[in-house]
Amino acid sequence: MTSAPDRTPLARAFFDRPVLEVAPDLLGRTLVRTGPEGPIELRITEVEAYAGEADPGSHAYRGRTERNAAMFGPPGHAYVYFIYGMWFSLNLVCGPEGTASGVLLRGGEVLKGHDLARGRRPKSRDDRDLARGPARLATALDVDRGLNGTDLCAGPDAPLSVLTGTPLPVSSIRNGPRTGVGGEGATHPWRFWADGDRTVSPYRAHVPRNRTRTRS
Repeated sequence: MTSAPDRTPLARAFFDRPVLEVAPDLLGRTLVRTGPEGPIELRITEVEAYAGEADPGSHAYRGRTERNAAMFGPPGHAYVYFIYGMWFSLNLVCGPEGTASGVLLRGGEVLKGHDLARGRRPKSRDDRDLARGPARLATALDVDRGLNGTDLCAGPDAPLSVLTGTPLPVSSIRNGPRTGVGGEGATHPWRFWADGDRTVSPYRAHVPRNRTRTRS
């Protein structure tokens, strides 16, 4: 008999660790998004680690800015950013305050609130696609910059929180290069996912953007 996921909230000490410890340990945990329309719960199945100013792939690589300030804050908070002028992405800040490390949530399985998620992701082919990829995950959970800096450890009424869930055994975790990261950070094997899970997004290598200007 399979036991139900543990609903104990993760304490701040969980996040106050090196990012490469926190990232794989988030797999199988339950992310809860509480909003005015009701809650959505999601089992985390895919993440990526970003190591702040020591990581060429991180937004914080060149130091603190207005955009990335939440990454430098206390562990156990959300860092939400807007990318390509189209999508939001949700990161969980970890490590000691000032280190600017965080974990990008790339994929998950919706456990509760399917109707809400479907309403926000009407083009999903089936439920496995509702949060399969960071932009889809943020859209399904109604995550935007208004949640940037949210305390994940503020209690059951917080808009975002993480429960203990059912953490994955090491034997069920795979890792490899991060999706879409180029330059010196391209080969870091800091993407972690649940082996064989259908809600994990496909890997895509970095493709340089075409910056060619049209001459007048």
